Amino acid sequence: MIKTAESSPQKGTFAYDLDYLKRYQQVITLEENNGKSQIIILPELQGRVMTSTASGLAGNSYGWMHYDLLAAGKFAQHINPFGGEDRFWIGPEGGQYSIFFKKGSEFVFDDWFTPAALDTEPFDVISQSSRDVSFEKNMQLINYQGFEFDIKVKRKVTIFDKKSIEKDLGIILNNKVDYVAYQSDNEIVNTGIQTWKKETGLLSIWILGMYIPSDNTTVIIPYKNELSLNTSYFGEVPEGRLTTTDKHVMFKGNGTARFKLGLPPKNVEPYIGSYDADKNMLTIVGYTFDGRPDYVNSEWREHQNGGYQGDVINSYNDGPLDNGEQLGPFYELESSSHAEELQPNASIQHLHKTYHFAGDFTALNKIAKKVLQKDLTELK
Repeated sequence: MIKTAESSPQKGTFAYDLDYLKRYQQVITLEENNGKSQIIILPELQGRVMTSTASGLAGNSYGWMHYDLLAAGKFAQHINPFGGEDRFWIGPEGGQYSIFFKKGSEFVFDDWFTPAALDTEPFDVISQSSRDVSFEKNMQLINYQGFEFDIKVKRKVTIFDKKSIEKDLGIILNNKVDYVAYQSDNEIVNTGIQTWKKETGLLSIWILGMYIPSDNTTVIIPYKNELSLNTSYFGEVPEGRLTTTDKHVMFKGNGTARFKLGLPPKNVEPYIGSYDADKNMLTIVGYTFDGRPDYVNSEWREHQNGGYQGDVINSYNDGPLDNGEQLGPFYELESSSHAEELQPNASIQHLHKTYHFAGDFTALNKIAKKVLQKDLTELK
């Protein structure tokens, strides 16, 4: 039997977040498994998946949300970190082809501005069914070189049923595990008259998931081959924060120190994830990757050895800025598409899939060992 939320739902539950968001946003919900699996999508905030639950209205809400900012009714200057488990961005963030820094500006926080089309502007709902919703958005972005991109974004969010999850991950789900899973299918089309070229800058589709931090949450990043871990986004990672084995990079997703890391094409495995021991909840993220080598570099510096030796996946741990202020706290699991020279009307596409599992530890560990190649008992 599905639990129903009380009339005044407790903060941290899906019911609380659903009620809260309805006060300030147009809300679209998709559900499966007789309402136990639900996601919330916000058209006014780029069609992002704001949060989800595997256990119905009274269950835990998995996405991080900035409640005060959502209620404020006004926008911040540099970025509006509203939250969300799957939000649409476009890269690169830094470098000589950045779309977050104006030509001639310095690569410091004061000169960093998120384009409004990726931050505060709505996406148009094109179609909607019980299992999916599709969006479109026309936008123009200008990079650090002054090149203008005319773009149409196409985005479709689909919630998965149990059979789709089992087929995708090669697992069997038993009644000891609650689940919710979905994907965003994202496409950017060159709607301009100029071909996008490497020498003037290329773009990538960039999907970011923001999650609730805790001292007992571990980010788990499997890798292959000799490790080329990029930790230079916001200065080196503080000593003692990372645990590296011959197969995994891990850190506590606790939102207490600001750092970011990424893996290049040669190192990536099909999935990354995290495990919250307090909630006994396993998160897995899958993404499109076909072996292509060109990925934009989003490091906050101008010269980047061509600008196309970037990362396929990233993870960010939020923490205080130099002035003591903080965006979150939260942690992020991110994936990006490759970068490609596009003639007019050509496009690139990127899938980003999110799976949450909650319940019996033994069952969760079996999934973690199969998909993330990690025994969760080693985290205790």
